[in-house]
Amino acid sequence: LKWPGATLIAGSSIFWTLEVDQTLRNDGHKGITEYFTKVHEQLLELTRIVSGKITKLQRKSLGALITIDVHARDVTSSMRDAGVSSVTDFAWISQLRYELAGAGSAHGDEGDTLVRQLDGVFKYGCEYLGNSMRLVVTPLTDRIYLTLTGALQLFLGGAPAGPAGTGK
Repeated sequence: LKWPGATLIAGSSIFWTLEVDQTLRNDGHKGITEYFTKVHEQLLELTRIVSGKITKLQRKSLGALITIDVHARDVTSSMRDAGVSSVTDFAWISQLRYELAGAGSAHGDEGDTLVRQLDGVFKYGCEYLGNSMRLVVTPLTDRIYLTLTGALQLFLGGAPAGPAGTGK
């Protein structure tokens, strides 16, 4: 709880991507089924921490992290239920994934944080919007991300509007 909320969320997203990727590579669908239990237990531990004695600022940071981790748990659950068994399955590559660039990466310097979705790869911009609550990430939010990353990959833009685009 010593780090800003945006750093917590980025770090959590990087580790979730790494762990799901390794799980799929090593154990396929069986691994995802087991990994769901781990993600769920981690989420329960975060809720225990939030219900404990912490500062308002820490509670706000963890609230935002829990929102993102609930989405990660839900994605893991849907991949488990869909029988995802490979890192090349559409249900996995269509997710917004955060990772660190390795040596010789074509997309950034070693250690840069990259955001991937399908064929789109972008350097993470380290955006900081203050320590605020996050909107719940729904399947519609995922579709908006997919649409926008596809547009950005083609050097186009997007301006989501209305209920589907609010807060994206």
